[in-house]
Amino acid sequence: MDIGFVGLGNMGSGIAQNLLKAGHRVTVWNRTKSRADALKQFGAGIAATPGEAAKAGIVMTMLADDKAVESIVYGESGIVRSLPADGLHISLSTISVALSERLTKDHHDAGQQYVAAPVFGRPEAAAAAKLFVVAAGSPGALDRCKTILAAIGQQTFIAGDIPNRANTIKLAGNFLISSMLQGFGEAFALARKSGIEAEKLLEILTGTVFVAPYQKGYGSSIARGVYEPAGFAASLGLKDVRLVLAAADAAGVPMPMASLVHNRFQAAVGRGHGEKDWSVIARLAAEDAGL
Repeated sequence: MDIGFVGLGNMGSGIAQNLLKAGHRVTVWNRTKSRADALKQFGAGIAATPGEAAKAGIVMTMLADDKAVESIVYGESGIVRSLPADGLHISLSTISVALSERLTKDHHDAGQQYVAAPVFGRPEAAAAAKLFVVAAGSPGALDRCKTILAAIGQQTFIAGDIPNRANTIKLAGNFLISSMLQGFGEAFALARKSGIEAEKLLEILTGTVFVAPYQKGYGSSIARGVYEPAGFAASLGLKDVRLVLAAADAAGVPMPMASLVHNRFQAAVGRGHGEKDWSVIARLAAEDAGL
C-alpha cells in the first residue's frame, strides 16, 4: 500500500521502518528533517509537507500531543486539506477524547475516513513490531487498516466503530500504568527505609503477584534508580494524566487517584525531571522518605 507517515520520534521511526519492511511504499515527513532523511536508506520517500505525505491516500500520524496533531491536520498544508476523497487518516497518537471526536467529524465532513489506533508499548516494542494496537472506526476503515496495523504490532484490539473509544481505552491504560509507578515508588521507599534491598523486593514482587512486563520493566528502573534514557518522558506522562482528568470530567467520573498522580508528575516536571522516564515519579517517593 501507499502510506504517508507523519511523526518520526522515538516511536514513529521504528513504526515507519516496520511498514517499509512489510513491503509498503512509505512517504515520511517530520518537523526535524534529519529524522526523515535517516529513513531514506530503508526506501522511504521524503515529503516536503504533511499534506504531501497525505496525498498517498492513507496517512498515519504519531505525534506528541493535541497541539502537534492539530497543527499537522489543520495547517495550511495539513492533512484535511490534502487527503483525497475517501482517504484514510490513522492516528496512533495518545490524544484527548475531545480532539478524537473533532477529527472524526471533520474527516467525515471532508469525505474522508478516520481511525483512532493508539498503541501500548515502549520504543523498543515499536522497533520490534511488538506493539499492542487499540483501533476504532467504521468497519470499512478498519478493514483497510488490517494489514497496516499487523505490520507494526503483535495484536490489534478492535474497540468498536466510534474512534474516541480507542482513545479512552488508551488513556485508561496509561492511567493504570502511572498509578502503578506511584505505588511501586512508595513500596520501594518503604522497603529501603526498612533495610530491605530494592533488588530483593523486585525479585519477590515480580516473581509472585506483579508479573506483567510493565511491572517488571519499570520495577527494575525504580529498584536501580535509573530513569534515563526515557522510554516515555515524565512531561508526556503529565500530559496524559491531564487528558485522563479531562475525559473523566466530561464523563462525570471522579478519579481521585488520577488527581494524586497528576500532582506527582507536576512535581517531577517542576523539579527538572520532565525529560526523564516517567517512572521518575518513584524518585519523589524516595525523596519524601529521606532516601
